[in-house]
Amino acid sequence: EHEDAALLLQPLLEGQNYGAAAAERTQRSSVPVSRNSPAKRDYLVVAVLCFGNLINFMDWFIVPGIVLDIQKYFGLSDGKTGLLQTVFTLCYMLAAPIFGYLGDRYNRKIILGAGIFFWSGVTLGSSFITESHYRIFVLSRGLVGIGSASYSTIAPTIIADLFEEGKRTTVLSVFYIFIPVGSGCGYMLAAGMAKSTGDWHWAFRVTPCMGGLALLLLILLVPHRIQRKTAAHRALSISGTIQRAQEKPDVHRTAKTTWCQDVGSLAKNCSFVCSSLGLTAMAFVTGALGMWVPLFLYRAQVVQGIVPPCLQESCNSSNSLIFGGITIGTGILGVIAGAEAARRLRKTNNKADPLICATSMFISAVCLYIALMVARTNILSTFIFIALGELFLSVNWAVVTDILLYVVTPRRQSTAIALQILVSHLLGDAGSPYLIGTISNAIQAKNTPSWQWSFRSMQYSFLICAFVGVFGGGFFLLTSFYVEEDRKEAQR
Repeated sequence: EHEDAALLLQPLLEGQNYGAAAAERTQRSSVPVSRNSPAKRDYLVVAVLCFGNLINFMDWFIVPGIVLDIQKYFGLSDGKTGLLQTVFTLCYMLAAPIFGYLGDRYNRKIILGAGIFFWSGVTLGSSFITESHYRIFVLSRGLVGIGSASYSTIAPTIIADLFEEGKRTTVLSVFYIFIPVGSGCGYMLAAGMAKSTGDWHWAFRVTPCMGGLALLLLILLVPHRIQRKTAAHRALSISGTIQRAQEKPDVHRTAKTTWCQDVGSLAKNCSFVCSSLGLTAMAFVTGALGMWVPLFLYRAQVVQGIVPPCLQESCNSSNSLIFGGITIGTGILGVIAGAEAARRLRKTNNKADPLICATSMFISAVCLYIALMVARTNILSTFIFIALGELFLSVNWAVVTDILLYVVTPRRQSTAIALQILVSHLLGDAGSPYLIGTISNAIQAKNTPSWQWSFRSMQYSFLICAFVGVFGGGFFLLTSFYVEEDRKEAQR
């Protein structure tokens, strides 16, 4: 145990590369250790990164969790309400390529720490904004998006460096489970704090404290530098056998090509392009659902006479609490099911990953369409089919990322993830909340103001999501035609 503790502290105290330090320690030890067996420290690093990912997505979905309160507080239309999430996502996606470039060339731990500190500070500051400063509140959401981009771009590449072969997919699955878990916790935290305090501003004062803890853990437990521990780049092939692409020993991960050269190479990678477009469809649907489902359910309940219209200071937050729980449960089940399905089907089908993504997208689109159609008459069925739609969407998260990591050469992975974030958000969830809200406004404007048309306008605008989901499934089908060839090219 003392030797393990020394190994943990050595890279931090001496500022040495983790892989080199571990190798030197292994050579001095009298106990043989497999060079491919992850050390205890690797799992500590993953735990810290998962905790940061949890906070990242909690901050992302605090606003949707209290959207009724915010809409009433600032006196916003559906379009202006959707703009809050759109500004967040636009800033997030525009910052992603910058952090991808920095992550491929500079110290990733410093970038992660700066990002956590920045977005936590801005989130805390936004809790003190008054009703006459709506534009400042919008700006604060954009700044939080910039900080979040640093984390989502770089953290997965650290996991890719720490774990190889079959373990990488499993660990990435755990990391990406915290996307739906963090999202659901964001809804529940926001709704719970608004209900318990009677003031929605308190929802923005919890995650900054968690961010401070995450920053401390990052400083203490994550190595200053992380490098691949072997001279050969190893990955689990689609067929389940171990493939090796030899890399020169003692060559650091720092990219030797320009950013434009990296982008040009990625643009020729058909698997990367098609899977990114499929992910874009996922992002579009997820962004729209995440922002508007609690409000849509509330309006459906008002039309059915289940709940009265919100006229008091604090609105009913039960839909956010329920939807948060659904997001957590379906997210965990979906990610685990997707990773397990990929692990099993890779043994018999070389195109298993994109086919899993395509199938789940098609099923999700059907479930969402049914949920919209039954919302007017049966709220329980609506909850069930929304849960099924989210479940099949969640199947794809870890699988899509794993596709990227094995069809893109390691020295371009941060750039590839950044570009994928840029494209998926630019054409996906950056615009979908605002688009849904704007269409809803347009429908309401053409009809007599009433709760009936308030519900129908949201219902009709939501139908776009079902059709976008079908297009997403088509892009994943196209990915299956190229994935084998691109995988082999990346391993060369």
